[in-house]
Amino acid sequence: MRQIRLPILAFALGCAFQSSAEAPSAEGKALFDQHCSACHGADGRGDGPAAASLKTQPADLTRITARRNGVWPVLEIMSIIDGYTKVTNTREDMPVISELSSGSTVDFDTGNGLATSASASLFALADFLETIQSPKPERYVP
Repeated sequence: MRQIRLPILAFALGCAFQSSAEAPSAEGKALFDQHCSACHGADGRGDGPAAASLKTQPADLTRITARRNGVWPVLEIMSIIDGYTKVTNTREDMPVISELSSGSTVDFDTGNGLATSASASLFALADFLETIQSPKPERYVP
């Protein structure tokens, strides 16, 4: 099991969380290409070939931090992708991707100092989405 820690001090100081390795982003990019790009587009801007046939326009995933005043909310993103924290409602046209809930897990600090397990694939996809943000995140919240 891989362990990924988001230092509490970084959250307290509003410092940028840096990905622990490029591997999650590479895996996340492959998952994005396989499961998300048809609707969200190759660059994540919501302009994929299937977008026009959906009831709800896919979000521009490159502007998540812009819509949240520079904040990267990793648990919210994970929740939107697969209901990880059960806080957000899934979009009507957003599919459930069972692959993102199975397989190996990683531990990460959600900001309270306790390690929480999550699907490595889900975390990798969220990690990849962080890398395509424009502008880059200035602050991080769990």
